Amino acid sequence: MKDLIQRTVYREDHELFREQVRRFFENEVVPFHHAWERAGIVPKDVWRKAGREGLLNTMLPEPYGGGGDFGHAAVLIEETARTGASGLGFALHSDIVAPYIHRYGSTAQKDRWLPRMAAGELIGAIAMTEPGAGSDLKSVRTTARRDGGHYVVDGQKTFITNGINAGLVIVVAKTAPELGARGVSLIVVEDGTPGFSKGRKLEKIGLLAQDTSELFFDGVRVPADHLLGEENQGFKYLMHELAQERLVVAVRAAMSIEAFLHRTIDYTRERQAFGQPVFEFQNTRFKLAEAKAQATMLRVFVDDCIALHLHRALSPERAAMAKLNATALQNRLLDEFLQLHGGYGYMSEYQIGRAWADARVGRIYGGSDEIMKEIIARTL
Repeated sequence: MKDLIQRTVYREDHELFREQVRRFFENEVVPFHHAWERAGIVPKDVWRKAGREGLLNTMLPEPYGGGGDFGHAAVLIEETARTGASGLGFALHSDIVAPYIHRYGSTAQKDRWLPRMAAGELIGAIAMTEPGAGSDLKSVRTTARRDGGHYVVDGQKTFITNGINAGLVIVVAKTAPELGARGVSLIVVEDGTPGFSKGRKLEKIGLLAQDTSELFFDGVRVPADHLLGEENQGFKYLMHELAQERLVVAVRAAMSIEAFLHRTIDYTRERQAFGQPVFEFQNTRFKLAEAKAQATMLRVFVDDCIALHLHRALSPERAAMAKLNATALQNRLLDEFLQLHGGYGYMSEYQIGRAWADARVGRIYGGSDEIMKEIIARTL
């Protein structure tokens, strides 16, 4: 697949890593992904294989990860999008959950959990959303009450990516409910802890291979040393790290657009209608030309955001702009690409239909469009 522009954001080591990632996906992911979609989950042995290849926790230093930077993480995200492997929860595990532990955890916590996460032996999830609280993290009702040397966690979470496979969950909970947002803490709960249970595997309209579930906490006694960072500082930690989460979504969306633009060009050149390739109709060429122009503008902006983030200079409002624009354009253009596939676009044998369904959640998770607009509006 040819890049829309000459990209300068990646170094040579990033591109060498891309070759390694691409081989892994071709051998270990692409041939099996459709079966994972039917099963609704990615087998844990795939995670362990990825760990052996150095594809997890890529931006964390050794022994906690691969010793790379966000450029390596972005390469993996792009290759996930390029192949349409939407079931892999690698990005959430490596670029969202693990960085919380690395940034805010104690040395003992990092030594306990991160090497196993890097090896794919321990899969991570983060539990923010509740049945009555989505993007509004101030309204979480899950509590963590201090009782001697433990916290007692009670509550319910939903829409949790990696929920079924997770061996470790960072739980957003109120340690001082009377303080509202200033009373939020991050508590690490390990699978198998009494009182911690996983609900049903949720059935979604997209991301079919990604295990998403409800989580329940009923008097879960967690050692006090499972608190990440300081008590009642969780909301601040979340706000600081959400910029990277939103950039992850934008990087994925931008590459998804480019990959399916190229596939749609190839398809319309091969598909015949009224005695000629569909590509030869002016409407088709104009649609694709417009898509290329818009995708190119998005690529320039997202690459600039990646470059800023490599220097830890990406602002929350710029990350919100990237996510807002990238996911809106992804949803609109994938719909155009599906239309150009005609009836075959609605068939599961062509990836465009699955990608179209997968893309819709991008405007919701990681903060909805409306939250992104509110973040941007505060800078006006």
